[in-house]
Amino acid sequence: MPAEILFLICAALLGYLSGSIPFGLILTRAAGLGDIRQIGSGNIGATNVLRTGNKKVAAATLVLDALKAVAPILIARYFWGEDAARLAAIGAFLGHCFPVWLGFKGGKGVAVMIGSLLALNWVVGLIFCAVWLLIAFARKLSSLAALTAAATAPIFAYVLGSERLAVVVLGLALLLFFQHRENIARLLKGTEPKIGGSKAG
Repeated sequence: MPAEILFLICAALLGYLSGSIPFGLILTRAAGLGDIRQIGSGNIGATNVLRTGNKKVAAATLVLDALKAVAPILIARYFWGEDAARLAAIGAFLGHCFPVWLGFKGGKGVAVMIGSLLALNWVVGLIFCAVWLLIAFARKLSSLAALTAAATAPIFAYVLGSERLAVVVLGLALLLFFQHRENIARLLKGTEPKIGGSKAG
């Protein structure tokens, strides 16, 4: 096997292992808040952690979920180059959404996508955050904010980055949409819960 391919595989595995660390589950248990999988949507991400009422734990989950994407991307870039960094981003996203330790049932990938974009192209990452914040504050719907930011991210990645970056970001965006398929259905029905609220139904 050529060394270049081996390095790319290592980058993807590094990303997956880092991304699969369930910080939401770990932090809520450590804080005595119970099993986050039994609360709200059952998701291990920061939005569902916020439903416990503990904003500090939710914020810590958001930051750590972003960092678990940043770390493998920076490591892969340093040792193996930009293509490896992009594969590490994909690996981290897949690890977060489908962690082997939790029966492949993880988060929806918003924080990991933020971390990935900031590490791959910080300008695109900041624009993603700006779009998310704008929609979140205006509509109070985390899922709508994430979907809007993800939908526009590939465009900014192409304009401000490169074709390869745009392809990777498009892949992440499609995965994020897939993970939000139930949210999309609730948005269409008008039953999606507001930020900080309990899950509808």
